[in-house]
Amino acid sequence: MPTSSHAGGNGLPSGSGSGSSIVAGAVSGYHVLKIVGYSRTKEVPNGKWIDSCPFQVGGRTWHLRYYPNGAESSSTDYISLYVTLDDIVGEAEAVKAQANFSLLDQDGNPLLPYCWGTGTKNFSEENTWGFNKYIKRDELEKSELLKDDSFAVKVDVTVMGEFHARKTPSVVVPPSDIHRHLGDLLSSKAGVDVEFRVGRETFSAHRLVLVARSPVFRAELFGNMKEGTTTEPICIDDIEAEVFKALLDFMYTDALPDMDHQEESAMAQHLLVAADRYDMERLKLICEDKLCNHIDTSSVATILALAEQHHCHELKAACLVFLSSPVNLYGAMESEGFQFLTKSCPGVY
Repeated sequence: MPTSSHAGGNGLPSGSGSGSSIVAGAVSGYHVLKIVGYSRTKEVPNGKWIDSCPFQVGGRTWHLRYYPNGAESSSTDYISLYVTLDDIVGEAEAVKAQANFSLLDQDGNPLLPYCWGTGTKNFSEENTWGFNKYIKRDELEKSELLKDDSFAVKVDVTVMGEFHARKTPSVVVPPSDIHRHLGDLLSSKAGVDVEFRVGRETFSAHRLVLVARSPVFRAELFGNMKEGTTTEPICIDDIEAEVFKALLDFMYTDALPDMDHQEESAMAQHLLVAADRYDMERLKLICEDKLCNHIDTSSVATILALAEQHHCHELKAACLVFLSSPVNLYGAMESEGFQFLTKSCPGVY
């Protein structure tokens, strides 16, 4: 029979202590599938599907399978959604995983009435899991989820791992907060040694931070250009003050300001131009990614022109996929931005 450990005078076990945890290993990831040209996908017969591009979660390859007219004869009025495992595994090696499906609103947020989960299942080449009657087509078509003949589906996949014991670390290291310290340095103006005049506003900064973040600033401030020796404010004429402030904040904190959906689209366009000018590739890619989520009939022409002028290949491809739907193309041709596109980038249409 096990015996109890020796206790000190206060009733607690004496000596050194340690801790451990039993951990249920799991790896999660997600994939967003945007259906562009929904009305054309309805031509796909019942029981036939369209696969997403493959995506990786937990070292496995998966597809999101979209049935526009249902997977079975009992679901001809519905859209069916399934997750399939591409890897060839036997029944004994089936991958334990769970899939949670959701429809996204125009801001990219899941809507609770359409968030369905499979629970933990065994996935293999023969066993795919999902929902035969996910949503009625007429329900989707009457909802605000469908805009410009497009809607988006998200699937979160969690792959279950083995149980294992893990020693509890005695020292908890907090996450890096250098971005907060650098942001405080910028806002406090302590030690600033360069000023910029943007419109009617003046911004102060630190030369060393700017040259570390931008090769263009390095050439301007440490090279042979006059900006490197002047003590007068450097004038910036082609960027709005609000955009330049966001650019400076990103240089110090590696983050963009909080914005609503409409503000984000406008700011991302202006910041993309600024990022290209100052050769800040990470900021440029962040803006490109954000703009991919703001493509609609009113904005696609302007965004496509921007992508063409600043060599944003993925953003350009996203615009062209959107315009491949005749409904979207006709809507875009009636927008003000389409006239600008035809004049500034005649080669893209």
